[in-house]
Amino acid sequence: MKRIFAALAAALCCVSGAATMSDPTVDQAVIEGEATPQKLSAFGFGMTADAYRPIAAFGYKLHTPLFSDYADKQRFVYIPEGREARVAAGGTIEFPVGTVLFKSFGWADHNGGKPVETRLLIHRASGWVALPYIWDADGKDATLALGGRRVPVSFKSPDGEAHSIRYAVPNKNQCKECHSKNGVIEPIGPKAQNFILDPATTSQVRDRYFETPAALKRTIPHWDDLKSRSVADRARAYLDVNCAHCHNPAGSASNSGLFLRWTDDPTGVNYGIGKRPTAAGRGSGGMDFAIAPGDPAHSFMIYRLESTDPGIAMPEVGRSTVHKEGAALLRQWIAEMPKGGG
Repeated sequence: MKRIFAALAAALCCVSGAATMSDPTVDQAVIEGEATPQKLSAFGFGMTADAYRPIAAFGYKLHTPLFSDYADKQRFVYIPEGREARVAAGGTIEFPVGTVLFKSFGWADHNGGKPVETRLLIHRASGWVALPYIWDADGKDATLALGGRRVPVSFKSPDGEAHSIRYAVPNKNQCKECHSKNGVIEPIGPKAQNFILDPATTSQVRDRYFETPAALKRTIPHWDDLKSRSVADRARAYLDVNCAHCHNPAGSASNSGLFLRWTDDPTGVNYGIGKRPTAAGRGSGGMDFAIAPGDPAHSFMIYRLESTDPGIAMPEVGRSTVHKEGAALLRQWIAEMPKGGG
């Protein structure tokens, strides 16, 4: 395994305004505190809607992020001082007990760009706990929403189209649905091949993060960067991030037999190419194959990605709009496949 954050306790003293890597009071609230505090402020991270960068945490981004109704997302990770995260052989980042992953959702043209929701994924001694918090109207604190909620949001997508939706904050069971692997909650976004440290931090830990230059070649490409890799590579990156957390042999969609991981799943029938529906129900739209090479119009993977019908749409949670740009990439990928192959 590779050690990746060994030097952060010292390095972050001067990075991103963090005074120290961790605070004993915060650590106690995270590890030993109430399992489901009603207010985000109970953790002591000093977050508000105007300044939602948590104290003593550092930022990160993803090469290819999950689509969530065109939301802008801010991501941070907190690791207690003296503890380390490691990268396992398969690329999973193993965060230590006491880690908190933060993800805030907002839109630049909605409510002045202030976040609507902040999700916490907390690693306690008993395992990971997912907690969604909705920001109060005054922006000074956020309130726990275990039952989920619909929040009216208005924004424009990159093509200028105006959207007014009831943004879905997931309930606790929906968090488990996406974050479950073999029935246990775990992080899904920050995988080694999809993880980018805050630029202010990267130069200090890059050599510890990547063991060899060859590891860099295994990173997931940016799905929307035409220069980053081929259409097929970018399409597979998109499917890994948006679908593979459920569509893998240990995920909640394992019964579908459709597995969409970036590194582990060959592009054959189990990847959807020439695969007939098994658990799609009316989601197949009467089509024969998840991916019909050379024919995106008759590939029910595209049909589901371009639907907002709750009984058809994929992913099942996390969006109320169609990601037109992502669907267009997958259409191009399928259209370029030779008929009868991948």
